[in-house]
Amino acid sequence: MSNIHNISATVILRNHQVILNEKVVFETAEDLELSLFLKACYQDLEIDYGKFYKMDLLSKLGFIATEYLLKDQKLNPETALILQNSAGSLETDTNYQASISDKNAFPSPSVFVYTLPNIVLGELSIRHQLQTENAFFISEKFEAPFLIVYLQNLLSTQKAEAAICGWLDLDKDGYNVFLSLITQDEKGNALTAENLKENYEQFKTRA
Repeated sequence: MSNIHNISATVILRNHQVILNEKVVFETAEDLELSLFLKACYQDLEIDYGKFYKMDLLSKLGFIATEYLLKDQKLNPETALILQNSAGSLETDTNYQASISDKNAFPSPSVFVYTLPNIVLGELSIRHQLQTENAFFISEKFEAPFLIVYLQNLLSTQKAEAAICGWLDLDKDGYNVFLSLITQDEKGNALTAENLKENYEQFKTRA
């Protein structure tokens, strides 16, 4: 097998649609609450993973996107997770702040544990038994060139054999998820900043 890594699959979650490799594979009404959309996705996937219901929304977004991205594939344990967003874990941070501001309420440990954006990486690593590097970067916008440099360093030094990378964002204005699976699959598209950006730019409006 070639040592060259390619983009072997891409998933997008936007506007209450799941778009896998440029094809809409699941959708609901756009006015559905995000939590209900994610629950509908979970049911569509027909999986049994009780911890899903305990996750915050950012982790649920990452979990659902990864499940669609893999679709019955088993990940190599040496798969790195490299994600970006612009809001960190702000949605969960805001909820936790509200809970500690209420003098009559007891702060929830189950909410506090998700007040770091990299918690989603831990959830995915546990789910898929990953044992190599992961990182979550905060950026004003999706930075494909940065991801490419970081990924190429990991892959060329054999710190990872594959990767899931992309954008996983959630704030008061909505959500935006774009993940790519990077493997040595020769049928994939070349791993370049241009290809990553082109894939990310797709389906900004409802397909």
